Amino acid sequence: MRTTCAIAGGGPAGAVLALLLARAGVDVTLLEKHGDFLRDFRGDTIHPSTLQILDELGLAEKFHQLPHRKVHSLSMVTDDGAVPMADLSRLPGRYKYIAFVPQWDFLNLITAEAAKHPNFHLLMNSTVTDLIRSDGAIRGLRYRDEAGEEHEIHATLTVGADGRGSDVRRAAGLAPREFGAPMDVVWFRLPREEGDPDQPFLRASAGHLMVAINRGTYWQLAYVIPKGGFDQLKSEGVEALRSKVARLLPYLGGRVDRLGGFDEVGVLRVALNRLSRWHLPGLLLIGDAAHAMSPVFGVGINLAVQDAVATANIVGPALLRGEAPRALLARVERRRKIPTVITQAAQRTVQNRLISPTLDSRPVSVPRGLSRLPVLGGLARRFIGLGVLPEHVRLSPTSGQK
Repeated sequence: MRTTCAIAGGGPAGAVLALLLARAGVDVTLLEKHGDFLRDFRGDTIHPSTLQILDELGLAEKFHQLPHRKVHSLSMVTDDGAVPMADLSRLPGRYKYIAFVPQWDFLNLITAEAAKHPNFHLLMNSTVTDLIRSDGAIRGLRYRDEAGEEHEIHATLTVGADGRGSDVRRAAGLAPREFGAPMDVVWFRLPREEGDPDQPFLRASAGHLMVAINRGTYWQLAYVIPKGGFDQLKSEGVEALRSKVARLLPYLGGRVDRLGGFDEVGVLRVALNRLSRWHLPGLLLIGDAAHAMSPVFGVGINLAVQDAVATANIVGPALLRGEAPRALLARVERRRKIPTVITQAAQRTVQNRLISPTLDSRPVSVPRGLSRLPVLGGLARRFIGLGVLPEHVRLSPTSGQK
């Protein structure tokens, strides 16, 4: 098989890049190792920067028809009360909120739109096994299908957008620099009832951190634990976890027994890293494959989408000519590394000044601790809502496409 651009990974970065290239007329093949996009407890915060991109693609109306919840403000709740963190309603532009949408709905929307173009090809149940090398460059990839058969795709450009455990990155022999994270996250659900809080929030108390996200009929809860602490949590038993939840969120006290056991729990092994080099001749890595983000600020999806837009803007015109000069790949890296470095620095600051001390059972001192962070007031709104370097769709669609 031959294609102009082979993209490994059907997450937000890969799917959006595939759509942008396909609508411009580039022959693009997107590979996804799973049979569908339906996986729980994945990031699904669509920030204003991504909403603006959807608008530029003419997809804003279709997106807002998906089941979603709009969040206009973010806050932290301590033992002393609630502390506002960011008021997104005062952002410039049309979109002044974060939309919480299941990631599988978002990906289905993007890939369905891409499928309207005959030059878009989606291969599900396709696991990358190796890269094709020739004359000192990457010329495509090898993958295994659902039946276990091996195939090759020859491509002008190969893009690794296959997440923090990237098979493409491993096959290329690239390893990210690890910055470390003091925590992992345990995800689970509990029923939501009338009278419960409406907006998502961070609950902080000495020794405990929990994020509560309103999903309408249920709460999606993220209990933060010390790095590598899941085995210890399991050894204490599910009743101990229920007690911790009831202590942090007393209104859930009568519902914690609905958490039946640890088989109903998902675990996110938090990583914070990035590659020193995102490209080789014929190869580019974007999204989590290039830089795994901490869940702090919930901006991972949006950084990945911004990477995709920048890639399409910079490399797309060359791909239309059947070229992928390494200088353009380097230009993508230079442009997107700036917001990555700044965002990760802010995440590390929050990890060091808030998360680590709290997990060490130190008292939560919100005003003094947060006043030194560059994420307050107007800066907080722009940083969380729009990011450091918002991208806009510049690659024109083919004639007849809007």
